[in-house]
Amino acid sequence: MTDPTILSVDLGTSGMKVALITVSGKVLGWEAEPVQLYVTSDGGAEQSPDEWWGAFLSAAKRLLARDLVEVGAIRAVCCSTQGEGTVPVDKDGNALMNCILWMDMRGAPYLRKQFGGLLNLDGIDLFRILRWVRLTGGMPSPTGKDPAAHMLLIRDRFPEVYERTYKFLNVLDFLNLRLTGRFVATYDSILTSWVTDQRAPEAVHYDPGLVRDCGVDSAKLPEIVPCTAVLGPLQADVAAALGLPADVQVVAGAIDNTAAAIGAGAVEDYAMHLYIGTSSWMTAHVPFKKTDIASSLASVPCAVPGRYLLTALQATAGGNLTFLRDNVIYHKDELLQEADVPDIFKVLDQIAMRVPAGSNGVLYTPWIWGERAPVDDRHLRAGLYNISLHNNRQDIIRAFLEGIAFNTRWLLQPVEKFLGRKVHSINIVGGGAQSDVWCQIFADVMNVEIKQVSDPIYANARGAAWIAAVGLGEISFSDVPRLVEFKRTYAPQSVHRGVYDERFAVFKDVYQQMKNVYKRLNQ
Repeated sequence: MTDPTILSVDLGTSGMKVALITVSGKVLGWEAEPVQLYVTSDGGAEQSPDEWWGAFLSAAKRLLARDLVEVGAIRAVCCSTQGEGTVPVDKDGNALMNCILWMDMRGAPYLRKQFGGLLNLDGIDLFRILRWVRLTGGMPSPTGKDPAAHMLLIRDRFPEVYERTYKFLNVLDFLNLRLTGRFVATYDSILTSWVTDQRAPEAVHYDPGLVRDCGVDSAKLPEIVPCTAVLGPLQADVAAALGLPADVQVVAGAIDNTAAAIGAGAVEDYAMHLYIGTSSWMTAHVPFKKTDIASSLASVPCAVPGRYLLTALQATAGGNLTFLRDNVIYHKDELLQEADVPDIFKVLDQIAMRVPAGSNGVLYTPWIWGERAPVDDRHLRAGLYNISLHNNRQDIIRAFLEGIAFNTRWLLQPVEKFLGRKVHSINIVGGGAQSDVWCQIFADVMNVEIKQVSDPIYANARGAAWIAAVGLGEISFSDVPRLVEFKRTYAPQSVHRGVYDERFAVFKDVYQQMKNVYKRLNQ
């Protein structure tokens, strides 16, 4: 008998992946489609929801046409997506404009206008902040990068869109709408609208006071459901288009950091995972609600019943490598007209291993689109430091990898304080976890054991599959740690301890010396 199988969807900023994954976690096959990112000169970052849906249908049809499993074994569809995006839709479920993404900073002034006060922190009324923290565990980012600001941006800059909006949906919610016809949000997807009472992790609900003050008509907010909720069967036209049985169910799923924690096998209390994709984060499930405002850390609702997920989010990680690849190494101009772009991590591994720890003195700070934690500062930008005539491209490439690791070590310090314990081991997943050299750099820079999950690029999709399996009653979350497999474990090398400790101290000094300069340059 074929194991029950999930059609698992992973929509990241760089593209759409669709996989067939059994409830035991075996990836039978996958297909992918790129998705265009639109960056505007005024701090905007958008994607087309219709392009997402087209990419899903295209990739899913190709995958199912490979006949990797009998269609009768496919029990459900479940999504993991990028979070903190905002899609206004009408009553028929049509997107009224492009999705405003998690990188979009245009809403910041509208946020300060809505929530300012006499006593404020970063332009936000202090008393409102205290209420948000008490009820939600966090607060809107002053950078304007979450739905609380996105909705105000639409209200004030695009009033005609606001008037036509039936519901504001996150990225996950939009895909679920197209799959089922239901306008719903999950416990985690609604989080950064900052309108919910999250003090009971299994009963997240709208708080009337937060909704009243958010500046958005309450009728435009969707119903809230748990991540494991079975939303119902696929819409008939979707099932027909994919050639799936009419009784295939849709499970609500989760945003990326929630799903990745499950897919990485870090389900038990305090088990840590590090995700390295376009952005990066560290998370751990914990049995308590807590907030560290100074370091922008909080434990928030997640997929595991009765638990919160400590989420420490950094703005860009692999996004720096994409920039390096597309704009420096393989930029197609008159000097490199015919270059083909190979697997970036294989190439970077070959080059970076030739360079000693410390990148021959070159230091990179990876704040290419501002930062979220441990400092929330939208003015920060990336920088290469200490380049001389003795350095070359190899040094710069390794410096990129080390700089992202330094940034993660910087974040680890408040994470350990938050947890009240030392972190000794971290499961690593995401596209960046495919790099053996980078995994070793993380171990050396952070002085922790790094466990490289097998097929780490599938972590989000596998997490969505396991969330669906729990929702269908096929497994429980306590089964997940025994199902996850590892490719390799990287122990920190003591020979590099001195150079990385010294470089890390310089890394933090660069932030202190440059933060006001970046603020002047990037107002």
